[in-house]
Amino acid sequence: MELRFERRPLYLKETFSIAYGNYDKREALLIQLSHQNCKGYGECVAIDYYKIDLQRFVLQLKEIQSQIQNCKIIHPEEFFKYLLNLNLHPFLLSALDCAYWDLFGKLENKNFIELNNLPSDHLVESSITISVGEIDHQIKKIEKSSWNKFKVKCKGLNKNDVEKLLQLNRNIALDSNASFTDEDCIWLQNNPEVQKFSYLEQPRPVDNYRILEKQSFANWMADEDCQNLDSLAKLIPYYKSINIKLMKCGGLTPALEMIRKARALNYKIMIGCMTESTVGISAACNLTGMVDYADLDGANLISNDYATGSFVKNGKISLSSKPGLGIMIK
Repeated sequence: MELRFERRPLYLKETFSIAYGNYDKREALLIQLSHQNCKGYGECVAIDYYKIDLQRFVLQLKEIQSQIQNCKIIHPEEFFKYLLNLNLHPFLLSALDCAYWDLFGKLENKNFIELNNLPSDHLVESSITISVGEIDHQIKKIEKSSWNKFKVKCKGLNKNDVEKLLQLNRNIALDSNASFTDEDCIWLQNNPEVQKFSYLEQPRPVDNYRILEKQSFANWMADEDCQNLDSLAKLIPYYKSINIKLMKCGGLTPALEMIRKARALNYKIMIGCMTESTVGISAACNLTGMVDYADLDGANLISNDYATGSFVKNGKISLSSKPGLGIMIK
């Protein structure tokens, strides 16, 4: 097995504004695993509020490159167990895990859905993100869009803006990226109208969730508070829903386990994304038959997507029928 990797820029179609800052560009680390003329792909992205250092990842890959290249082709779950022993950051772990699933499926001539016997008849529809801005500008974007579901970013709580969004009678979620205060959360969860929002994501900074009431009118959804399998039990009294992202949890292998555990704990589940190319989005699309919500618009927000595979168009998920994750680099 051969391992290659390279850093690639991702340019956003327009400035992306969230509570953490404004972004015109992200940088991705593209992973390629190859064997017998088959190539599998995965990626991770430098997200500043996760303190991701791609150069450190590159140095790690150079250190373990010969070890990985000496690996025999085994089942992806066994390969993931091997990767766990290398003490890798979840973002890098995810890129390698997804690349290996893509390679393994291509070698077996089976796609990820077939390999895991996953449901694919009823795929949930993805939302598209409306970045932070003046409320009237955000509303215009919603009204002009051909998508049906929207995640509206906000920086702090403006009650008048909330009322305007509720009056639209559209499928809208709120994502404050941890910018709400305790007082904001109390107001929201005691307001019956807030039930109209499909969910309210990561209202408070990490580990500041104890003000939240699961049984309130708000469908609170954990993002940064829910990093992996270990997060699920402690969040039960506070959150109705969780956002699983492959890079956060370490890839497709742990995501499958998280979904099953979260379902057993009666959580509503979303498959989400960062700013990613079709490499990352293709992987996540395979899980949309198992969840309640999807937010997989990452590749739609960039102007230089460098891959093909499964994709999202106007919110509708189109799964590739090709082997593995169906990813090809342009």
